[in-house]
Amino acid sequence: MECKIKNDIGTIYITEEVMLKVVGYAAIGCYGIVAMSSKRAKDGLVEWLGRESLSKGVQLRMVDDMIDVDLFIIVEYGISVAEVCKAIVQTVKYMLESMTGVKVRRVNISVEGIRV
Repeated sequence: MECKIKNDIGTIYITEEVMLKVVGYAAIGCYGIVAMSSKRAKDGLVEWLGRESLSKGVQLRMVDDMIDVDLFIIVEYGISVAEVCKAIVQTVKYMLESMTGVKVRRVNISVEGIRV
Protein backbone atom coordinates (compact mmCIF):
# COMPACT_ATOMS: atom_id res chain seq x y z
CA MET A 1 0.00 0.00 0.00
CA GLU A 2 1.53 3.25 -1.12
CA CYS A 3 0.08 6.63 -0.22
CA LYS A 4 -0.16 9.26 -2.93
CA ILE A 5 -0.62 12.95 -2.06
CA LYS A 6 -1.15 15.49 -4.84
CA ASN A 7 -0.50 19.20 -4.41
CA ASP A 8 0.10 22.26 -6.62
CA ILE A 9 3.76 21.41 -7.20
CA GLY A 10 3.45 17.69 -7.92
CA THR A 11 2.77 14.30 -6.37
CA ILE A 12 4.29 12.81 -3.22
CA TYR A 13 4.54 9.05 -2.84
CA ILE A 14 4.96 7.61 0.66
CA THR A 15 5.66 3.89 0.95
CA GLU A 16 3.92 1.67 3.46
CA GLU A 17 7.26 0.90 5.14
CA VAL A 18 7.77 4.61 5.90
CA MET A 19 4.29 4.90 7.44
CA LEU A 20 4.83 1.72 9.48
CA LYS A 21 8.06 3.11 10.92
CA VAL A 22 6.48 6.48 11.73
CA VAL A 23 3.73 4.69 13.66
CA GLY A 24 6.18 2.31 15.37
CA TYR A 25 8.52 5.06 16.56
CA ALA A 26 5.60 7.23 17.71
CA ALA A 27 4.13 4.36 19.73
CA ILE A 28 7.38 3.13 21.30
CA GLY A 29 8.15 6.67 22.47
CA CYS A 30 5.04 6.74 24.67
CA TYR A 31 5.39 6.23 28.42
CA GLY A 32 4.39 2.78 29.63
CA ILE A 33 5.00 0.84 26.43
CA VAL A 34 7.81 -1.70 26.71
CA ALA A 35 7.87 -3.20 23.22
CA MET A 36 5.95 -3.89 20.08
CA SER A 37 4.80 -7.46 19.63
CA SER A 38 4.08 -9.71 16.71
CA LYS A 39 1.47 -12.39 17.04
CA ARG A 40 2.17 -15.43 14.93
CA ALA A 41 -1.25 -16.42 13.62
CA LYS A 42 -0.27 -20.08 13.22
CA ASP A 43 0.28 -20.84 16.90
CA GLY A 44 -0.90 -17.69 18.70
CA LEU A 45 2.52 -17.06 20.26
CA VAL A 46 3.46 -13.51 21.05
CA GLU A 47 6.92 -12.42 19.94
CA TRP A 48 8.64 -9.36 21.49
CA LEU A 49 10.24 -7.13 18.90
CA GLY A 50 13.24 -4.86 19.33
CA ARG A 51 13.62 -1.35 17.95
CA GLU A 52 14.80 -2.63 14.57
CA SER A 53 11.48 -4.49 14.07
CA LEU A 54 9.01 -1.80 15.13
CA SER A 55 7.02 -2.02 11.93
CA LYS A 56 6.17 -5.69 12.52
CA GLY A 57 3.92 -4.75 15.44
CA VAL A 58 1.89 -2.44 13.18
CA GLN A 59 -0.70 -3.08 10.51
CA LEU A 60 -2.21 -0.43 8.23
CA ARG A 61 -5.43 -0.57 6.22
CA MET A 62 -6.65 2.04 3.76
CA VAL A 63 -10.35 2.84 4.16
CA ASP A 64 -11.63 5.34 1.61
CA ASP A 65 -9.02 8.15 1.79
CA MET A 66 -8.11 7.44 5.42
CA ILE A 67 -5.97 4.91 7.29
CA ASP A 68 -6.82 2.49 10.08
CA VAL A 69 -3.86 1.60 12.30
CA ASP A 70 -3.61 -1.65 14.30
CA LEU A 71 -0.92 -1.82 17.00
CA PHE A 72 0.22 -4.86 18.97
CA ILE A 73 2.06 -3.85 22.14
CA ILE A 74 3.56 -4.97 25.46
CA VAL A 75 3.03 -2.61 28.42
CA GLU A 76 4.80 -2.06 31.74
CA TYR A 77 3.27 -3.66 34.84
CA GLY A 78 1.71 -1.21 37.29
CA ILE A 79 0.88 1.44 34.69
CA SER A 80 -2.73 2.22 33.74
CA VAL A 81 -3.26 0.34 30.48
CA ALA A 82 -6.16 2.64 29.56
CA GLU A 83 -4.00 5.78 29.98
CA VAL A 84 -1.10 4.27 28.04
CA CYS A 85 -3.44 3.36 25.17
CA LYS A 86 -5.05 6.80 25.22
CA ALA A 87 -1.63 8.47 24.94
CA ILE A 88 -0.58 6.10 22.13
CA VAL A 89 -3.74 6.82 20.12
CA GLN A 90 -3.22 10.59 20.38
CA THR A 91 0.51 10.44 19.62
CA VAL A 92 0.27 8.01 16.70
CA LYS A 93 -2.58 9.94 15.11
CA TYR A 94 -0.77 13.27 15.47
CA MET A 95 2.62 12.00 14.23
CA LEU A 96 1.26 10.10 11.22
CA GLU A 97 -0.98 12.97 10.12
CA SER A 98 1.64 15.68 10.63
CA MET A 99 4.55 13.77 9.07
CA THR A 100 2.76 12.26 6.07
CA GLY A 101 -0.41 14.30 5.54
CA VAL A 102 -2.51 11.13 5.62
CA LYS A 103 -5.73 11.29 7.66
CA VAL A 104 -6.08 8.63 10.37
CA ARG A 105 -9.58 7.26 10.82
CA ARG A 106 -8.96 4.88 13.70
CA VAL A 107 -6.14 3.56 15.90
CA ASN A 108 -6.80 0.08 17.34
CA ILE A 109 -4.52 -1.26 20.07
CA SER A 110 -4.12 -4.87 21.11
CA VAL A 111 -2.22 -5.30 24.38
CA GLU A 112 -0.46 -8.64 23.93
CA GLY A 113 1.35 -8.78 27.25
CA ILE A 114 2.62 -7.09 30.40
CA ARG A 115 6.25 -6.99 31.48
CA VAL A 116 6.74 -7.42 35.20
